[in-house]
Amino acid sequence: MEKLNKPTLVEKPANKVPSVNEVMGRNLPEKKFRSGAVAATIWSNSAVRDNKPVKYRTISLQRSYKDKNDEWQSTDSLRTSDLPRAILVLQKAYEYVALNSEEIEEESIY
Repeated sequence: MEKLNKPTLVEKPANKVPSVNEVMGRNLPEKKFRSGAVAATIWSNSAVRDNKPVKYRTISLQRSYKDKNDEWQSTDSLRTSDLPRAILVLQKAYEYVALNSEEIEEESIY
């Protein structure tokens, strides 16, 4: 008589919803603050330091503008008149990071 193999159960974490990054396979911004044409974007990153995984955040600052063909572009160069808006979005980005940093490594990973 042939022996029947019992199906094995594979346990999955209960209610584990994959993140957008896991589904899309790319790094999406964690948060973005915008004032007019100036935006500060917070990125969540991970690396290995001393053989341990660490998480850290970076902030990028951009200014959007329309080119001569009326198409949107972005640059990291700011005009003098952009500085008040840059200060505002960077302050908001800092507040967000400071208030949500219990699990994120704040030191430089390099």
